[in-house]
Amino acid sequence: MTLPFSMRISRRELLYRGALAAGSTVLLPLRLRAQAVGPIMVTLSDYMAAARDRALPPDVVEKAKHHILDTFAAMVSGSELPPGRVALALAQAQAGAARAVATVVGSNIVAGATDAALVNGVLAHSDETDDSHGASQSHPGASIVPAAFALGEQLGITGQHFLRAVTLGYDVGPRVTIALGGSVFREESRRSTHAFAGTFGASTSAGCVAALTAPQMRWLLDYASQQASGYAVWGRDTDHIEKGFVFGGMPARNGVTAALLVRAGWNGVDDVFSGADNFFQVNAPKADPKLLVEQLGERYEVTRTDIKKWTVGTPIQAPLDAIENLRRQRPFEADDVKSVIVRLAPSVGFVVDNRDIPDICLQHMVAVMLIDKTASFHAAHDKPRMQDAAVLRQRRKVTYVPDEGLVKFLPARVARVEVTLNDGTQLSDQVEAVRGTVRNPMTRDEVVDKARDLVGPVLGPATAQKLIEAMLALETMKDVRTLRPLLQKA
Repeated sequence: MTLPFSMRISRRELLYRGALAAGSTVLLPLRLRAQAVGPIMVTLSDYMAAARDRALPPDVVEKAKHHILDTFAAMVSGSELPPGRVALALAQAQAGAARAVATVVGSNIVAGATDAALVNGVLAHSDETDDSHGASQSHPGASIVPAAFALGEQLGITGQHFLRAVTLGYDVGPRVTIALGGSVFREESRRSTHAFAGTFGASTSAGCVAALTAPQMRWLLDYASQQASGYAVWGRDTDHIEKGFVFGGMPARNGVTAALLVRAGWNGVDDVFSGADNFFQVNAPKADPKLLVEQLGERYEVTRTDIKKWTVGTPIQAPLDAIENLRRQRPFEADDVKSVIVRLAPSVGFVVDNRDIPDICLQHMVAVMLIDKTASFHAAHDKPRMQDAAVLRQRRKVTYVPDEGLVKFLPARVARVEVTLNDGTQLSDQVEAVRGTVRNPMTRDEVVDKARDLVGPVLGPATAQKLIEAMLALETMKDVRTLRPLLQKA
């Protein structure tokens, strides 16, 4: 007869109870028997353990530097937004409570590695400025970079080691939610793919920073799985604070925690991805664990991750691209425009239609683009400007039209923009691959321009330039702690 689960006792517990009953003071072995390790875990953990010493292809190194720079820029700019301010307040309250080894960006605070990872992760996703990975439905940089940097400062690693750790985090974290089912898993379970991918990515990068062995990497993944959490209720957060925690801060903290536990000597389950009650069985029985190692070492997920050119909500990216494209074809001023029609798929346009927050208001940002001929970070977050007479005059020209014909392109947020000038000229453009996406990547100069726009107003133009130069030469850096004076302010 099979006993109910609640009545089953493991061999380990029987031995433990027997020892107690006998009054024995003999400590039992921590690992009573070898645990089976499946081929997927062997391949993955071996790959993870070797990453620190494995050279990366030059194009992957370049792409990784773009994402690291973009993420640090998001942290700096996020330090002056509401979620960033409450995160910095937490860091200030915790100052002195832990060993001070890690930089808190945009402040003069030095904190413990877990606290710094938490706060910097929230800073990185204080806004919609950070990178995103479509297939995994995640924002990898916001958790992976803070985790690797915080522990990297504690251990004094080189820039090359940091680069490889971050790249590894991108390879593993997104693959976990791809294996779970990506957007299907997200919709069916209502779990947060962003937090799941973030926790595994941050843990993996931190494990690489800590130079864990293959068996230790297996335990690291076990502790990452125990911390994997987050669910769709974050969508009801109106101030972006909880969202910053779920997408960036919590998984970054989880990653550093997992690495520090294993580095301190903790062991765990050898293969959390197979066997009874494994991670995939519990979370997504229809998952495909083989996707964890598909093209590992050949397909680098950092090269499949998007960088936003414009620091606005994703559905507004394509309309701004379209207006920029049209101006290249036929230059015009704001006052030359009679009307602007923006067509988006209904589910996409609904998110940004006449919102009261500037960076997620389609009509407002199109009006700003007409006037400024660009959409800076400052302009996208200048709420008082939403009442400016000149902006309101241009905004009245902008009409959003839900277009069912664009649904077929989803998940790509395609936009069709039609501009009519006062002289009767009609211009139109359909953007199917937004600038910064994998299909239409930004150049190094564009990534640098974005970083300068985000960092300069907070830390000053001179510091911004030094930070950019340091990030683009990471592989030559002897110690990542040299970045601290370029990321902090008095």
